[in-house]
Amino acid sequence: MRHFDFLSEADRHRLFFQPPQPFSADDDLSVLGMALGATLYSPATRPTLVADLAKRAAQGVTSTVICLEDSIPDDAVPAAEQNVIAQLRAYADSRAQRPLVFIRVRAAEQIPMIVAGLGAQLPILAGFVLPKFTDENGARYLDAISEASTSTGHRLLAMPVLEAPSVIFAETRTEVLLQVRQLLNKHRQHVVAVRIGATDLSSAFGLRRSRDLTIYDVRVVADVIADVVNVLGRADDTGFVVTGAVWEYFSGTERMFKPQLREAPFIEASERALRTELITRDLDGLIREVALDKANGLTGKTVIHPSHVAAVHALSVVTHEEYCDARDVLGTRAGGGVASSAYGNKMNESKPHSAWARRTALRAAVFGVAHADTSFVDLLGAGLHQ
Repeated sequence: MRHFDFLSEADRHRLFFQPPQPFSADDDLSVLGMALGATLYSPATRPTLVADLAKRAAQGVTSTVICLEDSIPDDAVPAAEQNVIAQLRAYADSRAQRPLVFIRVRAAEQIPMIVAGLGAQLPILAGFVLPKFTDENGARYLDAISEASTSTGHRLLAMPVLEAPSVIFAETRTEVLLQVRQLLNKHRQHVVAVRIGATDLSSAFGLRRSRDLTIYDVRVVADVIADVVNVLGRADDTGFVVTGAVWEYFSGTERMFKPQLREAPFIEASERALRTELITRDLDGLIREVALDKANGLTGKTVIHPSHVAAVHALSVVTHEEYCDARDVLGTRAGGGVASSAYGNKMNESKPHSAWARRTALRAAVFGVAHADTSFVDLLGAGLHQ
């Protein structure tokens, strides 16, 4: 797999100073966690899963989740389980492009059942998404994944979702997060990322953000995000990749506030029509939220519509300025120090900026580095209209 693999060699050369590098399901977890990008969810009841997965992979999706939980009715679960197994077995036998495929289960007991059902085709599956994850139910999920990995010889990955009421309520949050960290550390070899279930967290207070707002405007959920990053997303050997919350909107309706995209970058790139298209599709709010995700230490994002993928991936590409800063910080000798940036607009201080620089270098390997004159608008246009 490789991000922006749908581009022609000429377009890749035109847009990228350093093109994205290939990765596979066998790579180190730090690489895979960064490479998830926009993780596209689909309900497990879809009769055309094989065709859908192949189509989305060809369009740039590198990670996807087939959902057996909240996206389907309770009485549809048995049929959905059989559909997933049958569809993935067929997908494994096809020659179509493949993203990283995860299954979101409802209960730990579904994990060995699905593994047994896939049989020899198990390598088509990257792992499982674990809903409503807490210190109380998490061990059952992770033990099931560990046991399945050992018995089959195929490494299965875990993506726990923090969305239970005990995670958002102030009186229990800190204790639960600390216990979750302890549990995840025991199974670190399987945990590729921690996801945040903003929809369920909001529901604890009867809230739902509008398309004019980001999740950071919903203070009770924003506080949870801050605490999750604080406890689980530290930039040392104790941290995990933490991904951004889902963006729920994908079509235009009446709105209260002005669009959140400046006109200037689109005028400079002669892409005024693209700006209008993004606003019509409600992608301006998504773009702002992804920018805030990055600023708050989150990597990648849960998405529920294919049109969201291009925005998340375009914002994941390392700018030439970021690359130069990271290269200068990492190239500083061990004694540390401070120097003006190559762009002459900021200071680069080697010791406090080193963790940021290492993370940026990893993102550069996975998503590539844009040319100095390549803008976000150029990358978004290439992804949205491919």
